[in-house]
Amino acid sequence: MEQLAALKPNSGILAAACGALGVSRATFHRRQVAAVLPPAARRPRPSPARALPKPERQRVIALLREPQYVDLAPAEVYATLLDQGIYHCSIRTMYRILHEHAEVRERRQQQRHVVYQKPELLAQAPNQVWSWDITKLMGPQKWAYFYLYVIIDIFSRRVVGWHVADTESAALFKPLFQQSVASHGVKPDQLTLHADRGPSMTAKATAFLLADLGVTKSHSRPYTSNDNPFSESHFKTLKYQPQFPKRFGCIQDAKTFCRHFFTWYNRDHHHLGIGLMTPDQVHYGQVDEIYAARQTILDQAFQLNPERFVNRPPQPPLKPTEVWINPPKRELVTQA
Repeated sequence: MEQLAALKPNSGILAAACGALGVSRATFHRRQVAAVLPPAARRPRPSPARALPKPERQRVIALLREPQYVDLAPAEVYATLLDQGIYHCSIRTMYRILHEHAEVRERRQQQRHVVYQKPELLAQAPNQVWSWDITKLMGPQKWAYFYLYVIIDIFSRRVVGWHVADTESAALFKPLFQQSVASHGVKPDQLTLHADRGPSMTAKATAFLLADLGVTKSHSRPYTSNDNPFSESHFKTLKYQPQFPKRFGCIQDAKTFCRHFFTWYNRDHHHLGIGLMTPDQVHYGQVDEIYAARQTILDQAFQLNPERFVNRPPQPPLKPTEVWINPPKRELVTQA
C-alpha cells in the first residue's frame, strides 16, 4: 500500500500496479481516505423518555432477587405479579435489567465441575511408569465374580505384579504393590503409578502407601478409558485368549489360569508395540542384543536373495525407545 501511495493517482501505472497486486483501486482509495480522516466520534444515544428511572430499576432487580422469585423465569414473575395486581415493567425490560447485572443465567449457586488435567506420562526405560487396574472374572454362578489385580510396566509391557481375590479393596493392593516394588528394586522418586479413578485407586490407603514409598500417583480423567490404555489393552489380550473360560469354577481355577497366562505373556508373547520382542526381553535389557541378532539374519537373507527386497534391505521392527500416555500435541511451526 505504501508503494501504491507513492505513485501518481491519475497515472496508468497505478492501475497496472493495482492489477498486478490483485487490489481493487476502489479499496486502495478508501484506505487512503480512511488514513487521512480522523475516526468519527460515536454519538451518544439519549435515554428514551419512557425508560425506567434508576430507582425503579433497582426495585425491579431487588424483586427478582427475592427468594420466592429467584428460581422463576421473568415471564413467570411477570404473570405472578400481574395476577396480584402489580405491574412494574414488561418481560423484556426484566431481561434487560438482569442482563445489566450479568444475571441472565442460572442465578443459584451451583457446583462447578472440576476441570481434570489430562495425564501426560513418558517412560524411556523400565520401572519408570507403571499402570494398574482391576478387572472382574466371572465365577461359577451368576453375579459371582473374582477380582484380578494387575500391575504392568508401560515401557516393557511386563506384568510386574498380579493377584486374584474375592473382593476389590485397597488393603489387598498394598502387599501386592510393596512386593512388586521390592522385587524390581524400585527406588524412591523413581516410579510413577498410573490408574483410573476406581474406589481402590483413589482410596486414602493407596495414597498413603504411594507417599510412603516415594511413588508419584497419576489418575485418568473421569469416564476416559483412553487415559489408561495399557491396562485396558492388556485385559483385552487376557480375555480374548482361546483358553480363557467363560466362567471359573473357583478362585483356585482363576489363579491357576492366570499363573500360566502371565508366564506365557511375559516370557513368550512377542508384543507388536515393543518391536515384536517379549516383555521380559525389554524389561531386562536384552533389546540391543536381540535386535543385532535379528539384523544379522536379515542381512544374510538379503545377500542370498537381494532381488526379493525391492525398496531397501530388510530391517527388524524398531526397538522401543519411549512410550507415552497421552503424548503432547506437537505444534507445526511454519516458516514464512
